[in-house]
Amino acid sequence: MRVVVLEDDDDLREGILLPGLRDFGFDVIGLGSAGALYRTMLEQAFDLAVLDIGLPDESGLSVIEYLHRLFPHLGTVMLTANRAREDEVQALSSGADAFLRKPVDIEVLALTLRNLAKRLGSGRAPPSVPMSETGRWRVESDGWCLVAPDGRVAALTASERSVMKRLDAERGRPVPREALIAALVEDVSQFDPHRLEMLVHRLRRKAAGIAGDGGALPLQARRGVGYQLAI
Repeated sequence: MRVVVLEDDDDLREGILLPGLRDFGFDVIGLGSAGALYRTMLEQAFDLAVLDIGLPDESGLSVIEYLHRLFPHLGTVMLTANRAREDEVQALSSGADAFLRKPVDIEVLALTLRNLAKRLGSGRAPPSVPMSETGRWRVESDGWCLVAPDGRVAALTASERSVMKRLDAERGRPVPREALIAALVEDVSQFDPHRLEMLVHRLRRKAAGIAGDGGALPLQARRGVGYQLAI
């Protein structure tokens, strides 16, 4: 999925939004003004847009109205630091598909974009690839979303996705730490094994946040070997 982020705060755009969305697997570029967006969209196509309401040259509300006239299949998410309810009403009335307030959680933004792409049926959105049959923990959206047995979803980062896909390939069998590390980096010898432990901890914690009645993610440590995703 190609995403354009329109945000005039350089630090927020370049330091948080762009690297954060890339880590969650998006092909993303950032722009700081409505004029720059219009010029860019004459030459490049996008599936999704993240738009700030407060811009230096034009209101994000008028931008979204313009985009929906020219690109009716473009999915749009509005961002604002204003807590007023009127902003949300205006944004949704102008055609926004979703509305988030700053400071935005990158994982929430990534999941909003993936759900939006799935709902809109974007041709560029990755197909749903089940890790197992429904009723069990699985990954979807080409491995970018972790889904609990009851259907609740959490977005995965690139490293979390790599580990989950490797574990699923050997589901029910222990996967050596070296094999999991090799899924993350080219040079295994330069990788601190403690980073893998922290990544597994984050995966378990993320899964716990959506577990519901489906039970914990069956990601088990195998002493002296590595980790195993239970059947």
